[in-house]
Amino acid sequence: MERAEIRALFSAKKVCVLVPTYNNERTLEKVLTGILHYTDQVIVVNDGSTDATGRLLGNFSEIDLVSYSSNQGKGFALRQGFERAREIGYEYVITIDSDGQHFPDELPKFLMELETHPAAILIGARNMDQESVPGKSSFGHKFSNFWFWVETGLRLQDTQSGYRLYPILLIKEINFLTKKFEFEIEVLVRAAWQGIEIAHVPVQVFYAEAGKRVSHFRPFRDFTRISILNTVLVTIALFYIKPRDLIRSLKKKVLGIFSGNNYSTTQNLTL
Repeated sequence: MERAEIRALFSAKKVCVLVPTYNNERTLEKVLTGILHYTDQVIVVNDGSTDATGRLLGNFSEIDLVSYSSNQGKGFALRQGFERAREIGYEYVITIDSDGQHFPDELPKFLMELETHPAAILIGARNMDQESVPGKSSFGHKFSNFWFWVETGLRLQDTQSGYRLYPILLIKEINFLTKKFEFEIEVLVRAAWQGIEIAHVPVQVFYAEAGKRVSHFRPFRDFTRISILNTVLVTIALFYIKPRDLIRSLKKKVLGIFSGNNYSTTQNLTL
């Protein structure tokens, strides 16, 4: 697909790229330059950065900037970006991290997959078996996938990838509880409970060598938040979602039986 075709598709499908960022001055410029190669429909949320991020963003007049002074967390930044995108008139948002892990060259993959999954959340599924993946990331990946299955009964390849396409109109009415890293788990679980499809797009991931990685994930605090969230979601799933789905399933079967009986009765009367 040619560059002009990709840019036209972003416009025709009402898709923008959303970049939440916090103190990523070393990698942000390269990420934005890569994105702008494909589209100028870009929203950046500056989540209270204290480094040179603000000055750097001043060099990109093409972007739509949402900025506030106090750091609130990635989930809050994403939600602010979704709201801004809806105000402008977009229907889909592709989120990409600003730390350089994701490749902007893979943006067209999401647009192509959108053709066959127009009402789905598309997750950029990473290859987590490569040697450069940190041990804590590999563990977190498996841990998150397991609990998502417990909470929804669905199996996903990568519930932690931040490279995603969201149908922002479909998730507009969902009430979210979280505003930090755990939001990316909550949005998938609550979307699944609403019956929103979740599909995968295979993507590459880059992990810089130890000592050069830019990460704001705080293992103890954020893992605790995620564990608390999973406890809440499992409780809701066991005492509300699963009974609800069971009742709906039984209703369908009963209605099917009665519909079948009525059809048979009509046939007998006709004969």
